[in-house]
Amino acid sequence: MKANLRQVLKINTLNYWAAKFFGWMCLFGVIALLASSIDAVYFDPDHKKFIFLIGAIGLWRYGNATVHYLRGMYFLHWKFPRMRKAVDAMGDSLLPSHMYMVVTSFRIPPETTYKVYKSVFKECQRMSIPVTVIISIVEKGDERLIREIMQNEVDDSSTVDLVIVRARGTGKRDGLAHAFRALSRLMPDKDAAVGVVDGDTQLLPGCVENAVKFFGYLPSVGGITTNEFCEVEGSKLMREWHTMRFVQRHINMCSMAVSLRVMTMTGRLSFFRASAITDKNFIDDVQSDSLDHWRLGRFRFLTGDDKSSWFSLMTQGWDTFYVPDSDTLTIEHPPDNNFFRATRQLMYRWYGNSLRQNFRSIKLLGWRRLGLFTTYVLYDQRVSMWTCLIGLVTTAIAGFLYSIDFLLVYLLWVVTSRTIVTLLFFFSGHKVDPTYPLALYYNQIVGSVMKVYSMFHMDQQSWTRQKTKLDSGSGNFDKRLNAWSSKILLFSSASIFLGVVALILDFSNIT
Repeated sequence: MKANLRQVLKINTLNYWAAKFFGWMCLFGVIALLASSIDAVYFDPDHKKFIFLIGAIGLWRYGNATVHYLRGMYFLHWKFPRMRKAVDAMGDSLLPSHMYMVVTSFRIPPETTYKVYKSVFKECQRMSIPVTVIISIVEKGDERLIREIMQNEVDDSSTVDLVIVRARGTGKRDGLAHAFRALSRLMPDKDAAVGVVDGDTQLLPGCVENAVKFFGYLPSVGGITTNEFCEVEGSKLMREWHTMRFVQRHINMCSMAVSLRVMTMTGRLSFFRASAITDKNFIDDVQSDSLDHWRLGRFRFLTGDDKSSWFSLMTQGWDTFYVPDSDTLTIEHPPDNNFFRATRQLMYRWYGNSLRQNFRSIKLLGWRRLGLFTTYVLYDQRVSMWTCLIGLVTTAIAGFLYSIDFLLVYLLWVVTSRTIVTLLFFFSGHKVDPTYPLALYYNQIVGSVMKVYSMFHMDQQSWTRQKTKLDSGSGNFDKRLNAWSSKILLFSSASIFLGVVALILDFSNIT
């Protein structure tokens, strides 16, 4: 029986690597085919055709990506290992006096809930300090299941306590706020730490201790976020799209950690100082954060609690950090079986949250609090949504008006550049797949379109799991005025963008 099992595992491993090898060979074959199909004049360094379109505009965008990548690799392979060595040398003296784990669950499949809470209680058992688990739930069935898991996983002699908070099911923000207020009533010590876990996030061994020791090592840090891997229910393309995003996230988090300015406290698993998370303003920000917009007025944030918690920490004067060896496994449930609909819904929510946070961070925090590099990154987020579209739109027009060769050159540039980026991902420590070049380009183009749309519809929000939308509370006239002004500004901005593209084509003199 064991011999048959080993043989099956061996065959599956061979099939896996054979598929990977075939995928990479197809990718390199496409690059060779495109290169052989293009007139050699376009590879002449002295020829001016298309050089401006690929060079000048790409230089800025790829320059930013290169800076992030180099900063990320510096942190991941040089700075952080030295920090980890120093933390390990100091041992348990860096542990907080008490560990609190806040877990929120709403409409999570029972099998996922079982895996998540089993991992939470196992991590609590590993800790040599007292641990209190605070769960915020809606359904009575979840409570019964969680109590059963705790009974099976936690020894009678352990110092793990359970506190249950029943929420109304009005959203994750309300559920978190109720749990944080319950935490406040426990009056945690000043040096206690709090982990906030999403109901679909499985903790991997050692992730809690690996992270919380950095509170003792870095006194200025009030929030720490963690490294995510994912297990996705869906097609292969959906799985690879998600895993590719986590690779990008990992590199960007490492880059921002160099400056102690990680710009989001991910809701999947983040850690906070108890003194920061029990602050009344912090709890109010998480529950009822809002934005004052010059055109849309004031509206509450329905989603994006991870951005609100970061903003509140920065307002309190805390720094934020990323621990790349504190690992979690996110069990992703796409909101739709169709890849295109699901990814658009997710990007609309993610990018809308980022843009809402972007505008108020620069306005209210300023460059002195954020730092020059973080301020530059926030401004670049507003511009990159347009620059990422310039290449495609310009070459599409040039290919239609002048020669199909422009489209072939652009396609070669896209495949080659994204393949190089994918190969560089190998140094991140995450798995890499030959479908990543396609996923990268899809994310760039569709993501940019969703960012542009979100920028002019910041008041429109939805929560993919709960299928709820924000009601602004405005009258019918205000709603219609906001809707029409959003459409007019979007159309005007797109027209200006096309005018810039026309100027580029005229300036480059490619006819």
